[in-house]
Amino acid sequence: MNYAKDTLCNALAAEYVLGTLKGKARQRYETLMMENQTIRETTWLWEQHLNSMGEGLKPVTPPPAVWTNIQQKLGWIDKPDNVVPLIKEKPSGKFWQVLAGLSTAAVLLLVLLLPFTKPVVEPEITSVAVVTDQAHQPLWLIELSDTHIFTRATSNLLPQVNKDYELWMVPSDGTAPISLGLLPKNGDIQLIRPPQLVLAGVSALAVSLEPLGGSPNGSPTEVLYISPLTKV
Repeated sequence: MNYAKDTLCNALAAEYVLGTLKGKARQRYETLMMENQTIRETTWLWEQHLNSMGEGLKPVTPPPAVWTNIQQKLGWIDKPDNVVPLIKEKPSGKFWQVLAGLSTAAVLLLVLLLPFTKPVVEPEITSVAVVTDQAHQPLWLIELSDTHIFTRATSNLLPQVNKDYELWMVPSDGTAPISLGLLPKNGDIQLIRPPQLVLAGVSALAVSLEPLGGSPNGSPTEVLYISPLTKV
């Protein structure tokens, strides 16, 4: 199957961001994102597009009864004695088929409408780094634009729950490493690119193992990995 085809790539990316891509299909798609730059960039485009749509919605305060309902279902408060619970009929298989069809139709509609919506300015990636372990398995994918650092953890990473991983810039002039922020243990994190991070002045990127919250003294505690930064 040609996952890089525009229509299919957009449909899968939209389903992934919306959360309707489930189970093994979602796992396969996450693997494809690590292997294919087009799929990865399409996913980021949909994240920006759908998140910007959500930001335009006005917040709505739910009625007090909603909070009471939640507390009752969690067992925090008792239900009134005079309330008779209604027995709801279990939805039929046809109901779920219709619901699945509506979800798919909504995704396809978004794909069709995408060319007519205001285009989202995609950040131009200027340099990349892949942090690998001793067995050369990729642990993090790092991409830099002019303003941000995009970091994503791979499924190969087996994080320590009581430790954090911190990303460092190693200057080529031999001065002390500069912290760029904490790396994700799963998923992705977007960091602000500092003005000191100029490719000509960087010898490499380094990853250190730190206490939770990052380095306590502004210097790497235990350097685990070093990766070159490559211009694209």
